[in-house]
Amino acid sequence: MSKKIFSAFKMYTVIIIGLALYAFGVTAFLLPVKITAGGVTGISMLIFYGTGIPAGYPYFLINSFLIILAIRILGTSFGLKTLFSMVVISLFLNIMPLFIKEPLVKDLFLSSVLGGILCGVGLGITFNQGGSTGGTDIIAMIINKYRNISPGRIIMYCDVIIISSSFFVLKSVEILVYGYVTMWIVAYSIDAFLTGAQQSVQLFIFSDKYEEIADFINTESRRGLTIIEGTGWYTKKRVKMIMTVVRKRESPQIFQKIKQIDPEAFISQGSVMGVYGKGFDEIRQ
Repeated sequence: MSKKIFSAFKMYTVIIIGLALYAFGVTAFLLPVKITAGGVTGISMLIFYGTGIPAGYPYFLINSFLIILAIRILGTSFGLKTLFSMVVISLFLNIMPLFIKEPLVKDLFLSSVLGGILCGVGLGITFNQGGSTGGTDIIAMIINKYRNISPGRIIMYCDVIIISSSFFVLKSVEILVYGYVTMWIVAYSIDAFLTGAQQSVQLFIFSDKYEEIADFINTESRRGLTIIEGTGWYTKKRVKMIMTVVRKRESPQIFQKIKQIDPEAFISQGSVMGVYGKGFDEIRQ
């Protein structure tokens, strides 16, 4: 198996895991207590509440229509991952309820929290691999092509309208409110997951043993760095400073090694909003 095929296999496997978490959050915690999520999933849930038709079928049909529309308007570059995710979620939404006969949690608040967290983490895993679930994302992209409106705002408006519609099907203000709670938790969980996975830190390291530290960062951590010359104003001595940017999860190993090399090293660490370039994120237009 070539490296490229293995990489693709690994990526789609991770996407399936993310979509499974998302579908489990919907079918185990939201569907049994009739809390409505946002997006096309929410529309499918409302159809299920009103007719009893498994949510996977309307999810597949609605997304199929939206994808065809997207191909005609946006072109064929929308991606194989969207089609793949659509099919996988449809299957999960139909199969999982067969094994979940009773609500795992009967309390509405706990159901909305647990369901929202699982859905958000599942979507975060999917988005982190470059996947897409389509749905209202497609609507947002189409509208954004003709109107200068933020896609995020369009998706939020769609979710608010879909969740609000649950009142006309279920006639319950309480469940409507918990739908909004779920929407907020999903959004927060996605943001927290993606930020945590991609968060980077900038390190400024002052040490007489800067060469040994720099070699470790460059060869073991495989991160670039810059040596900056300066003057310590208190001592009036010339100093060498290492400046590097690494993922936050990589920093404990670097700190541990610096402590071994030079316990007297002075280090400044700061979080950065975004890092673009080789080894990090691509520059976005």
